[in-house]
Amino acid sequence: QVQLVESGGGLVQPGGSLRLSCAASGVIFSRYDMNWYRQAPGKQREQVATITSGGSTNYADSVKGRFTISRDNTKNTVYLEMNSLKPEDTAVYYCKADRIWGSVRYDYWGQGTQVTVSS
Repeated sequence: QVQLVESGGGLVQPGGSLRLSCAASGVIFSRYDMNWYRQAPGKQREQVATITSGGSTNYADSVKGRFTISRDNTKNTVYLEMNSLKPEDTAVYYCKADRIWGSVRYDYWGQGTQVTVSS
Protein backbone atom coordinates (compact mmCIF):
# COMPACT_ATOMS: atom_id res chain seq x y z
CA GLN A 1 0.00 0.00 0.00
CA VAL A 2 1.41 3.36 -1.07
CA GLN A 3 1.41 6.16 1.47
CA LEU A 4 2.67 9.72 1.27
CA VAL A 5 2.57 11.63 4.53
CA GLU A 6 3.26 15.37 4.59
CA SER A 7 4.33 17.26 7.69
CA GLY A 8 5.81 20.60 8.69
CA GLY A 9 2.97 22.96 7.87
CA GLY A 10 1.76 25.63 10.23
CA LEU A 11 1.30 29.33 10.83
CA VAL A 12 4.19 31.65 10.00
CA GLN A 13 4.59 35.39 9.70
CA PRO A 14 5.34 37.04 6.35
CA GLY A 15 9.03 36.80 5.61
CA GLY A 16 9.36 33.64 7.66
CA SER A 17 10.38 30.12 6.73
CA LEU A 18 8.98 26.62 6.89
CA ARG A 19 10.27 23.23 5.86
CA LEU A 20 7.78 20.68 4.61
CA SER A 21 8.51 16.96 4.52
CA CYS A 22 6.82 14.15 2.68
CA ALA A 23 7.64 10.59 3.70
CA ALA A 24 6.83 7.83 1.24
CA SER A 25 6.23 4.15 1.82
CA GLY A 26 5.11 1.30 -0.35
CA VAL A 27 7.03 2.52 -3.41
CA ILE A 28 10.57 2.30 -4.71
CA PHE A 29 11.06 5.95 -3.88
CA SER A 30 14.22 6.52 -5.90
CA ARG A 31 12.40 5.67 -9.14
CA TYR A 32 9.74 8.30 -8.75
CA ASP A 33 9.66 11.96 -9.65
CA MET A 34 8.46 13.89 -6.62
CA ASN A 35 6.35 17.01 -6.72
CA TRP A 36 4.87 19.62 -4.43
CA TYR A 37 1.54 21.16 -5.31
CA ARG A 38 -0.58 23.66 -3.47
CA GLN A 39 -4.20 24.70 -3.44
CA ALA A 40 -5.47 27.94 -1.99
CA PRO A 41 -9.16 28.44 -1.13
CA GLY A 42 -11.20 29.05 -4.27
CA LYS A 43 -8.25 28.37 -6.57
CA GLN A 44 -7.08 25.47 -8.68
CA ARG A 45 -4.31 23.23 -7.48
CA GLU A 46 -0.98 24.40 -8.88
CA GLN A 47 2.36 22.72 -9.24
CA VAL A 48 5.00 24.37 -7.08
CA ALA A 49 8.17 22.31 -7.51
CA THR A 50 9.43 19.06 -8.97
CA ILE A 51 12.50 16.95 -8.41
CA THR A 52 13.03 14.08 -10.81
CA SER A 53 14.38 10.67 -9.96
CA GLY A 54 17.67 11.91 -11.40
CA GLY A 55 17.72 14.98 -9.18
CA SER A 56 16.75 17.68 -11.67
CA THR A 57 14.54 20.41 -10.26
CA ASN A 58 11.93 22.77 -11.61
CA TYR A 59 9.92 25.53 -9.94
CA ALA A 60 6.87 27.64 -10.56
CA ASP A 61 7.81 31.23 -11.34
CA SER A 62 5.97 32.41 -8.23
CA VAL A 63 8.36 30.54 -5.91
CA LYS A 64 11.68 30.65 -7.79
CA GLY A 65 14.47 31.90 -5.59
CA ARG A 66 12.42 31.38 -2.42
CA PHE A 67 11.59 27.66 -2.34
CA THR A 68 13.97 24.72 -2.63
CA ILE A 69 12.95 21.13 -3.26
CA SER A 70 15.25 18.28 -2.28
CA ARG A 71 15.08 14.57 -1.68
CA ASP A 72 16.79 11.98 0.48
CA ASN A 73 16.42 8.57 -1.12
CA THR A 74 17.87 6.87 1.96
CA LYS A 75 14.93 8.21 3.98
CA ASN A 76 12.29 7.99 1.23
CA THR A 77 11.55 11.64 1.89
CA VAL A 78 11.15 14.78 -0.18
CA TYR A 79 11.45 18.25 1.32
CA LEU A 80 10.28 21.73 0.44
CA GLU A 81 12.26 24.52 2.07
CA MET A 82 10.19 27.70 1.92
CA ASN A 83 11.79 31.07 2.66
CA SER A 84 10.60 34.66 2.42
CA LEU A 85 7.05 33.47 2.72
CA LYS A 86 4.24 35.72 1.55
CA PRO A 87 0.53 35.74 2.42
CA GLU A 88 -0.18 34.49 -1.11
CA ASP A 89 1.75 31.31 -0.28
CA THR A 90 -1.09 30.36 2.06
CA ALA A 91 -2.52 27.04 0.84
CA VAL A 92 -2.77 23.35 1.50
CA TYR A 93 0.46 21.80 0.24
CA TYR A 94 0.41 18.31 -1.24
CA CYS A 95 3.18 16.01 -2.36
CA LYS A 96 2.81 13.71 -5.32
CA ALA A 97 4.90 10.81 -6.53
CA ASP A 98 4.73 9.87 -10.17
CA ARG A 99 6.44 7.72 -12.73
CA ILE A 100 5.74 6.26 -16.14
CA TRP A 101 6.43 2.58 -16.56
CA GLY A 102 5.89 1.41 -20.10
CA SER A 103 2.54 2.87 -21.08
CA VAL A 104 1.21 3.19 -17.56
CA ARG A 105 1.42 6.31 -15.44
CA TYR A 106 1.43 5.94 -11.67
CA ASP A 107 0.38 8.90 -9.50
CA TYR A 108 0.14 8.93 -5.72
CA TRP A 109 -0.90 11.86 -3.54
CA GLY A 110 -0.49 12.74 0.09
CA GLN A 111 -3.27 14.12 2.27
CA GLY A 112 -1.86 17.65 2.42
CA THR A 113 -0.55 19.98 5.08
CA GLN A 114 -1.83 23.50 5.74
CA VAL A 115 0.53 26.46 5.42
CA THR A 116 -0.78 29.82 6.60
CA VAL A 117 1.26 32.99 6.18
CA SER A 118 -0.20 35.78 8.24
CA SER A 119 0.75 38.43 10.75
